[in-house]
Amino acid sequence: MLEWSVTIVAIAFIILVIYLILTLRKVMATLAETKETLSGVRKSVKGITDEAEELINNANDISVDLKEKMEAVDPLIESAHDVGDMVHDVTSSIKRTALHKNNKKTIHTQESKPVQIKMK
Repeated sequence: MLEWSVTIVAIAFIILVIYLILTLRKVMATLAETKETLSGVRKSVKGITDEAEELINNANDISVDLKEKMEAVDPLIESAHDVGDMVHDVTSSIKRTALHKNNKKTIHTQESKPVQIKMK
């Protein structure tokens, strides 16, 4: 009877070991797939990171270019403002001259402050 018990325990142990080996193989296969998936995710994230860095660099370049162009246009805006002031002064002077020469005709003038446009 003791021999039969030892034989049954030995067979049960062998079955248990075989089951554990099969389970470990499945776990190893799952780990290998997980490793491949993580590798793919890392590559994807690196690609997205590279694209984001390139986009940020392009945005910075555009910002610098826009700033330089605005600085180049600023003197032109100031010149246009100066021309507007001169035209206003000339027309005001002509109106005053016309008023002084022709006392019989009344020309109403309204003095207004010049409009200033400043871009920074």
